[in-house]
Amino acid sequence: MEEYIEKMKELLVEYAPKVLVALAILIIGLFAITIIVKTSRNLMRKRGVDATLQKFLGDLISWALKLLLFITVIAKLGIETASFAAIIAAAGLAVGLALQGSLGNFAGGVLIMIFKPFKIGDLVEAQGEIGVVKEIEIFTTKLTGLSNKEIIIPNGILSNGNIVNYSTEGTRRVDLVIGVSYDADIKQTKDVLMNILTSHPKVLEEPAPAVTVLELADSSVNFAVRPWCNTADYWDVYFEVTEAAKLELDKAGIEIPYPHRVNINKSE
Repeated sequence: MEEYIEKMKELLVEYAPKVLVALAILIIGLFAITIIVKTSRNLMRKRGVDATLQKFLGDLISWALKLLLFITVIAKLGIETASFAAIIAAAGLAVGLALQGSLGNFAGGVLIMIFKPFKIGDLVEAQGEIGVVKEIEIFTTKLTGLSNKEIIIPNGILSNGNIVNYSTEGTRRVDLVIGVSYDADIKQTKDVLMNILTSHPKVLEEPAPAVTVLELADSSVNFAVRPWCNTADYWDVYFEVTEAAKLELDKAGIEIPYPHRVNINKSE
């Protein structure tokens, strides 16, 4: 029993300083990494680097420095870094095979940074979701949905799929279909609808709004109502023009028909 106690004392004397030094390096290193990442982001911000790239590069620097710190701590504990590197390489191959999706997401994040199909603050539609880009991280991109929900999309499928960016051009066309009765005067209807568009404060003069006959449907003459607006005003224009169309058409005595149902009774 005394031999075990003596052996424990020897090990404690031998390894305690190494553990304390490694722990000190770990604590100081983590603090230093926080300062370095924060400083690098401030420098990028001052030099006008794109906000999307700031976040991505900041995360990349943080991961790289933490990996370097981990290797340094291991070395201070007396573990051979050469052997450890070989173990890491072998483990990395196994982990790489197991995490192909994550590696694909990382590659997708790099592609997004290079080709910049969107940036933070853009309104985009991708993978069946619509939202404003909130963050572009190493593996995922976060959107804020129209109902203020957070949407997280892996960068791998995001970079390989279709992306619709509604903010690139700065303006959007609102596509509305308004149906009126066959008894309505086409010219009068067009004038009423066009007056709504030209008098709306958020509808742009250029490109010019348009009102045209779209189709002769089963129970209505459908008009394509096409105002243009700034991207931020899209839903305001959509809802306000729709409401104004109903009110102004009623005021002009122009009927908006509803679907008709015909019942046929066969007598025996």
